[in-house]
Amino acid sequence: MSDAVLFVIPGALRALAGNRAEVRLERAAGPLGDALSRLWAECPALKDRVMTETGEVRPHINIFVDGKCFCCPPSAAGSRQREPPLRPPFRMGS
Repeated sequence: MSDAVLFVIPGALRALAGNRAEVRLERAAGPLGDALSRLWAECPALKDRVMTETGEVRPHINIFVDGKCFCCPPSAAGSRQREPPLRPPFRMGS
């Protein structure tokens, strides 16, 4: 079983990810924050579009883990949910 994480990149952000629709990171299963840190290392230009200067997910950004939204804006979801662990096989995106 692979412990890879697959990030699905929305069309509007693909230019910041080297024009890739998906970014696969090997050995990235674990906390969501750790996987995102690995994504920022692979595609640094994405970070400023997804995260605020204070390290929060921007209000207009949604992060889905296995089809469940974990970083919806508070107005849309009531409140942000706790960070999920990433267990293989894993797919992240919209």
